[in-house]
Amino acid sequence: MVDYEVTVYTGKRVNATTLNNVHIKLVGEYGESDRTWLNSFYICAGSVSTYTVSCQNSLGQLILIELDKRPRLLCPDDAWFPDKVEIKCHEGDIYTFPVYCWLSDSETHRFREGKALRIFDETCPLGKYARKNELTQRSEDYSWSVYAPGVPHTIKADGPMSLPAEVQFSFTKEIEFGYTALAGLAELELKGLSDNQENWKNLDHIKDVFCERHTHLSVYARKHWEENWFFAYQFLNGIHPTLIRRIFELPKNFPVTDDMVFIPNGSNLTEELKKGNIYLCDYKNLNGMPANTIQGIQQYFMAPLVLLHQTDCRLKPIAIQLKQIPGEDNPIFAPTDSKHDWQLAKTFVRSADFQEHQINAHLLRTHLLCEVFAVSLLRNLPRVHPLYKLLIPHTRYTLQINVLARKALIGPTGVFTMFAASGGDSLNKILARSLSSITYRSLCIREDIVDRGMQDVPNYYYRDDGFLLWDIMFKFVQDVIQYYYTSDDQVQQDTELQTWIGDIYEQGFLSQSQTGIPKSFATVPELIKFVTMVMFTSSCQHAAVNNGQFDYGGWMPNTPATLQYEPLTKKEMTTEARMLKTLPVINVTAQGMAAIWLLSKQSSDFVPLGHYPEEHFTEATPRQMQRDFKAQLDALSIMINNRNEHLKIPYTYLDPKNIENSVAI
Repeated sequence: MVDYEVTVYTGKRVNATTLNNVHIKLVGEYGESDRTWLNSFYICAGSVSTYTVSCQNSLGQLILIELDKRPRLLCPDDAWFPDKVEIKCHEGDIYTFPVYCWLSDSETHRFREGKALRIFDETCPLGKYARKNELTQRSEDYSWSVYAPGVPHTIKADGPMSLPAEVQFSFTKEIEFGYTALAGLAELELKGLSDNQENWKNLDHIKDVFCERHTHLSVYARKHWEENWFFAYQFLNGIHPTLIRRIFELPKNFPVTDDMVFIPNGSNLTEELKKGNIYLCDYKNLNGMPANTIQGIQQYFMAPLVLLHQTDCRLKPIAIQLKQIPGEDNPIFAPTDSKHDWQLAKTFVRSADFQEHQINAHLLRTHLLCEVFAVSLLRNLPRVHPLYKLLIPHTRYTLQINVLARKALIGPTGVFTMFAASGGDSLNKILARSLSSITYRSLCIREDIVDRGMQDVPNYYYRDDGFLLWDIMFKFVQDVIQYYYTSDDQVQQDTELQTWIGDIYEQGFLSQSQTGIPKSFATVPELIKFVTMVMFTSSCQHAAVNNGQFDYGGWMPNTPATLQYEPLTKKEMTTEARMLKTLPVINVTAQGMAAIWLLSKQSSDFVPLGHYPEEHFTEATPRQMQRDFKAQLDALSIMINNRNEHLKIPYTYLDPKNIENSVAI
């Protein structure tokens, strides 16, 4: 008899224990073991249990294991979460089989040995067969669905519970997410805010919506939201730092003249344009879109243009036009106008920024694209593929959070649909327009910054931290990819890899060639760049546009989700009363603040960037690369913290310890 020492590691997570009978079968190149019961009354969460599996003869090199569990008599079926299985052979070799998923049924589940294998590395017929069967099953489990015309396709799912168990929230995440949502809504009910459709009579009353729920920066925003420098600062380091661009000539539909704006030190607009000191934020993406009707009242959002001037290492707004087409009924506002005229113009800009940020920068460019990356990965690459092992940590919870968002946020009765100016009919139209204007370069931060002319703008911390993160991540991806792909030919020969990128191009970018997204990979550098973009988008870019939502939106007048009056067509007519009536009513304000509080709340099972609690790689070299990656991120975190100690407004969103590995909220 030949004995194999089988060690089972069960995950340290809530409800990972099983009372069911668990069986294992070892499958090798020369045969397979009997289906063997793991002799335990139960297998406890966090346990490491060792068993013996005996065979008549050596199985040779182990290819895979089969695991199944069956409920005992009078005991219910349950879910079990094994992390991995290690098997020590009589010759002394140790094989590791990563699992890291819930086994919640009585089916037989197969798991390959942990060494990463490309499709052309498979020499054993059994390995080829297992690989093919796995992808056949995954193509059924992870199928595409058309959400709306012109919008990236999504996972086909009736709801969160219809998703495969391996991509669902943990019990901890599920409970905390639900509790945070219910606690916020309960507080609104207790304060009588959830149904109150009155206008605000005083701005100071807004701070009482969530008097116990605030951040240092949300309090700071309440104190400084009317100041011009703070208005401009948010275009660089707020939650939408990707719209602003340097210009050297004015758009033809923004006819600002030298005498309309004040430039200090005796200069003028024409000269400052030549010097490269003028910047533009153009919300043309929103132009012509119909605004929502909320609680029977027509709402409004504009498609403004904003001109900013750089002086003394700081940006300041110098002109605002609220509609795209110039005319007498579309005045150009400036800081020299009346206080209320200028403030209301800025408020319309901030509301437009909310729409553009939430739909384009946040929903489309992180959530929906990362769902595409995840679904294509899960459909087209087997667990044993090196790219699967590299990217699977960056898909954690993405599918479930998006399925929830399509119901609770942008569904027919979702918060965004019910309480945002661009909710309802406009949402999918804006998404489709935004997708058609996406470029591959705009998803790669270094190229995006160059294209927007923002390389040398002072105090642009999104750029500074983002560049360092991109470079660290690029080096890590490069090391891993070049370890497995030593030539361009190998990239071209990997049919699974080519199917992965082809699916992304077709299902995510709808085969729109103007995006510049590759249809296939021809070289190793092409693969490295694209994988870096995927990883950066799934972690860093999402953190940049998500984590500060309550910081800047917790004070509603700074980021109103909707506005009730259209802007006046003439100057000198805005009053404080008009401003209060323009802002959203009490319950719309409260519902919006509750939503962004929920979406900014970090879960206790948050996994920071560079942390890999699940060991999908088992070889020593890529695991060392992961440790080196984490060490570089730790050093960057220290550097960012040292800088932030000297800033009036610390920029923390791209501190690696605050970046989640995936789009998980």
